[in-house]
Amino acid sequence: MSMRIAVLSPISWRTPPLHYGPWESVVSLLTEELVQMGLDVTLFATGDSQTSGRLVAVCPHPYSEDLSIDPKVAECLHIAEIFERAAEFDIIHNNFDFLPLTYSGLVETPVLTTIHGFSSSKIIPVYKKYNARSHYVAISESDKSAELDYIATIHHGIDLAQFPFSGTAGEYLLFFGRIHPHKGVREAIRVAQSAGIKLVIAGIIQDQDYFAREVEPHIDGTSVEYLGSVGPDRRADVLGGALALLHLISFDEPFGLSLVESMACGTPVVAFNRGSMPELIRHGVTGYIVDDIESAINAVAEIRSIDRSECRADVEHRFTSTRMARDYVRVYQEILNGETRDDQ
Repeated sequence: MSMRIAVLSPISWRTPPLHYGPWESVVSLLTEELVQMGLDVTLFATGDSQTSGRLVAVCPHPYSEDLSIDPKVAECLHIAEIFERAAEFDIIHNNFDFLPLTYSGLVETPVLTTIHGFSSSKIIPVYKKYNARSHYVAISESDKSAELDYIATIHHGIDLAQFPFSGTAGEYLLFFGRIHPHKGVREAIRVAQSAGIKLVIAGIIQDQDYFAREVEPHIDGTSVEYLGSVGPDRRADVLGGALALLHLISFDEPFGLSLVESMACGTPVVAFNRGSMPELIRHGVTGYIVDDIESAINAVAEIRSIDRSECRADVEHRFTSTRMARDYVRVYQEILNGETRDDQ
């Protein structure tokens, strides 16, 4: 397959990330799968990133880890590098949000942008300006903007080898993600306390005040335990050892990698009905989609009726990195053949 693809990754974290970094994680999985499929792939990422493709880096370290790096300066140089070399590639695959679009009108190379969610409605005007000449992929149907056109919806995939199946339900509930009001840590504590089941919390602290006020007072090591940020070396054990993952979000999340990773390990999910949750969870089969705290408590009481092997099977069928890469290659080919919009 003769196709030269330039993949633009964020530089807040390494690709793949050592701990947190969902966008970088997806970019890494996609890049590695594309190389395995025989594509000529160049990854534009931080200098400490790892890839079996070619790596181009102007930022030596992630700016979230190296505070001597000015994020705006690093991002400008990083994005400029790929567009100044645009003629070397058949397609530029942008995974860096809206800013690279402002360069896209200056090059002949087609630009495909995976929209990993809208941080604010205020960024939509940039996408609208380049809507007619660019190509957008949504990561879920729920995250599509009615003001934009899309060439496809492609759900993220994971590397199943990193998430071995555990057929035995654990004895604790799990919160896995960044500690922020939107992600529902406080709600998870309430549900676990009402259910009388230990809660394990894993993730980076993104809102220190929220953590100090709503989370830390409950941490006693017995009923509530905080593990800190859990990297790839411990992630599968923590996910697979849980009775259920609690994902009681208060925002319309465009996707939820931790849900897919949890289900791959056999651990079902209890989630509030927001954003992409109905696209990821098969209610009553791989977990429960609920509307409030009381319903979440009731779902936890029923969670052992979920067949953990069904959780694994659903991920194997719908959420592998191989499936994700094949979907993207199909889109690359459509773009190069002159097809521009999703028929859905």
